[in-house]
Amino acid sequence: MKIVLKWFLKFYKKLDKKLLLPVILCAGFSILLLYSIYENNILSNVGARYYKIQIIAAILGLGISLLLSMIDYHVLAKIWFLYTPVCVFLVLLTFTSLGILREGSDDKAWLNLGAITIQPSEFLKLAFILTFSHHLSKVQESLNKPLHLFLLIIHGAVPTLLVAAQGDDGTAIVFVAMFVIMIFSAGLSWKYITAVLIASPVAVYVLWNHFLSNMQKNRILILIHPGSDPLGMEWQQDLGKAALSSGQLLGQGLFGGKYVAVPEMHNDFIFAHIGQTTGFVGSLLVVAVLTYICIKIIANSRIAKDNLGKYICIGAFALIFTHCFLNIGMVLVVLPVIGVPLPFLSGGGTAMLSMFTAIGLVMSTYAYSEKKQNVFYDSD
Repeated sequence: MKIVLKWFLKFYKKLDKKLLLPVILCAGFSILLLYSIYENNILSNVGARYYKIQIIAAILGLGISLLLSMIDYHVLAKIWFLYTPVCVFLVLLTFTSLGILREGSDDKAWLNLGAITIQPSEFLKLAFILTFSHHLSKVQESLNKPLHLFLLIIHGAVPTLLVAAQGDDGTAIVFVAMFVIMIFSAGLSWKYITAVLIASPVAVYVLWNHFLSNMQKNRILILIHPGSDPLGMEWQQDLGKAALSSGQLLGQGLFGGKYVAVPEMHNDFIFAHIGQTTGFVGSLLVVAVLTYICIKIIANSRIAKDNLGKYICIGAFALIFTHCFLNIGMVLVVLPVIGVPLPFLSGGGTAMLSMFTAIGLVMSTYAYSEKKQNVFYDSD
């Protein structure tokens, strides 16, 4: 008994509670939001199954994050050859008869496994964080040599092109953001950054005229010309904006209000429901908590004992920050609708599991780091 107690106290001391607690609060609030949508019958297609799956995913995710926090992240990175092929294989299965278009989406990015559906690209994001962090740490001193940089670009391009082929533009953008932020943090030379900036206008021109579909172009154009398609492309975002404004300062409350029904409000447009139920104050608090989580992860990267731990934290930050930025920007009608869930808050078991797993990876770097005093930590 004493041995178990001693082990638990040691584990509890190493646990990054200041990161885990706000994540748990967000997950709990997510369940409450989904229950609110169900109980108020705001969306006819959102039944009790949604909040029940969210409960199960949150509990499993918490368990996974705690387990990962006990495992040395070096071990997790070194066994990349075990989980990465599995993640890639699952994504490739979406191109077979097992791949499905889920209601409310326009990309074939889910697998139908009978009782449940999963989105394999969520797991591929985690594999990429670990493999790319491992890759960066191995070539740290030679990062800016053309051959090594070329191989790093190939490493980032493979998962990006794979999910883009599914039609999942949002996830492809997330991969690009993770790649850019991680390689920049590793010390990419300014000569390459300058070259990319100079070439950007040409790249945008080629992308717009030769790669983007008419639907993708229209999603961008309606942001420039609001009111041009109120019954089409703009309809969902207009409803989301109406829901946000209906909450005013303090919101209508989670139950018994006169709510605006927004398609996919339980998933990608959950921030609209946060706005109408908790108002401007509640929305601001949610943004503040998500901002704290992102800043805390960056703080962890600064105390990581080596580059591998640093890059894992940076990768997790890039994942969560990009999701938050794209999702909230979409609901606020400053970015196009691209189907990216809000971390720890949007409905979806796979997304909840993947985000908790990312937190577990960050907590592993914390547990195996040399603790230093700063705004987030107490000195030992």
